[in-house]
Amino acid sequence: MERLLACPQFAARYQCELYLNYVREPIPDGTLEQCGLFLYQYLGPEWGDLSSARLLERLPDSARSLCIPNMFFTGYWPLWSGEPGFNYRDIHLDALVDASLSMEEILILFLRSPLTARFDLDRLLRDTFARERERESRTPVKYVHIIERDFRSERLFNTVNHPGPKLLNHAAAGVLKELGFEPPDYSEMPDAFPEFEQPIHPQVAEFHELAFADASTEYMVYGRRRTFARYAARYVEARLAGITDFIAYLVSC
Repeated sequence: MERLLACPQFAARYQCELYLNYVREPIPDGTLEQCGLFLYQYLGPEWGDLSSARLLERLPDSARSLCIPNMFFTGYWPLWSGEPGFNYRDIHLDALVDASLSMEEILILFLRSPLTARFDLDRLLRDTFARERERESRTPVKYVHIIERDFRSERLFNTVNHPGPKLLNHAAAGVLKELGFEPPDYSEMPDAFPEFEQPIHPQVAEFHELAFADASTEYMVYGRRRTFARYAARYVEARLAGITDFIAYLVSC
């Protein structure tokens, strides 16, 4: 939203309201019915009243709607899991924790045993690109070509669903162009999610030849710079202690 409102023409024409789909925030009755422009990320029928089809039905005939990019990339974190109950889950690390090993044993196996012996990293990368091309098909703002071209040379995502400034700027500029506005200069726009850079396993970085990550790389983790190994240690500590709010744990230590 901040990047769209940086365009004076857009800001002068529209009064914006933001509703967060990931917390299932309802849109009050009468809001969409008076809407002039509806920008949305696609949600399937499993979302019920918040599905895109149901929301679009509520728009007046005079309203314009535009599906905007909803980016999600696991290429840097191929072992990511959306399993509830813990933040930023890793299926390999979780399996080791659940095997009742000691913390030292877990970290040695996780950091030193070859990931390629258990996981097809090439296939997992192809899978995430395939899913992203499907997502992209729903919006006129195309972006997958940028990820394919640049994901090795520069970090494009802070987490699986938090793209960095380059992709956010591209998406905002694309939306504005679709609406007939001239995008502003985004060169000074800050990172929208600076507080957390999800660390990347050094073996994943080496396998995909990432130019910006290795075992010594330090990431911003809620106010502290941490290597992947130090981050993994905090993950195991929290899991072994039965802590479910991993974000709060990272903030506190």
